[in-house]
Amino acid sequence: MEKRKKLNISNFFKRSNVKRFFIFLIIAFVFLLFSKLSSSYKQNIRLKVSLTQLDDEVKLENDSLNYVTAYVEANGFALVPLLFKSSMELKLDVKEDVALEPNQFVFDVEKNQYLIAEQLGKSYALISVKPKELVLPYSKIANKKVPIKIKHNIKYATGFDLLGDFSLSVDSAKIVGSAETIAPIKSLNTELLELEDVKSDILTTVKINGSKYKNVEVYPKSVEISGNIERFTEGTAEVLINIINKPADVAINYFPKTLDVTYYVDLARYKTVEPSDFVVECDFNEVDSEQRYLIPKIVKQPDFVKRVKLKQNRIDYIKL
Repeated sequence: MEKRKKLNISNFFKRSNVKRFFIFLIIAFVFLLFSKLSSSYKQNIRLKVSLTQLDDEVKLENDSLNYVTAYVEANGFALVPLLFKSSMELKLDVKEDVALEPNQFVFDVEKNQYLIAEQLGKSYALISVKPKELVLPYSKIANKKVPIKIKHNIKYATGFDLLGDFSLSVDSAKIVGSAETIAPIKSLNTELLELEDVKSDILTTVKINGSKYKNVEVYPKSVEISGNIERFTEGTAEVLINIINKPADVAINYFPKTLDVTYYVDLARYKTVEPSDFVVECDFNEVDSEQRYLIPKIVKQPDFVKRVKLKQNRIDYIKL
C-alpha cells in the first residue's frame, strides 16, 4: 500500500514538471515574439494609388501600374497587417494633389512625400519613395442623361389608389460608355417594384436596371420612389355627345344624345367633378359609307381622375 502511494506521488510530480515546462516554454515564446515585434525594421510598402473626386466619364488606363513604393522604418507591430495584404491604399484628390495634363494625371511623388507620410500615419517613418513621378494616363468616354421610368406591379387595397403620379428623387440617370454604345439608349427602367394590398404612402428605394447594356455605367445606381396613397371612389357623369366634322348638307339623327362616363377619383375632390369637365365627341370623318354607327371618344377630362370609361361604345344614327 505504501509503495503504491509513493508511486502515485512520483507520477504527480512528473506531471507537474511537464506542465511547468510547457508553461515556461509558452511564456518564453511570448516574450521572444513581443521582443521581435517591438524591434524596428526597414521595409518597402506598396501603395495603391486611388483617385478621389474623379469625374464619371474619366477612366484610368493601366490601373495595375498605379503604385508608389514607400521605404519605411517601423516596429513589427505596425508591419503585421502587411502579412495579410500585399499593399496599402494611397488616396489622392484629383482637384488638389495631382497635376492635370492632356490625357494624363501627374503626381509628383518626391515633392508630396508629406501626403504619403500623413496617410501612412505615425507608426511609419518614411525614408524614401519611388518613382519620383507617377504618370496616370486616362481616357474620357461619352455620357448623356436619359429619363428614368418606374417599372412596377402595385396592387392597392380596395378603395385606395395613388394620388397623382409617383415622385422620383432624380428624374434622369447619367449613363457613361462609348458613344456607339449609349447612342440608342433613350431611357432606363427601374427594377420591378412589387407591392401588395397598399393603403399607405409609398417611400422606397429601387435600383436602376442597366444590366442589359454591356460596358455602360449608370449613375446613380438607385432612385428613391415616393407616392401619396388616398381613399378613392367611383363617380358617374352624364355627358352630352358632340358630333364633329359632319358636312353641312348632311342631316342625321342619333341616339342616345348623352352617355354616362365613369371615373375613379379621390374622396377629397369627388364633389368638385362636374359633367362639363368631360367632353365626348364622335368624328363623322371616321364613318365609312356602309357604317351606321358613330364611335364616341373622350377628348377632355380632369387631370386628377383615373380609369375614365364610357358605358357605351357606339352611337347609332340614321341619315334624314
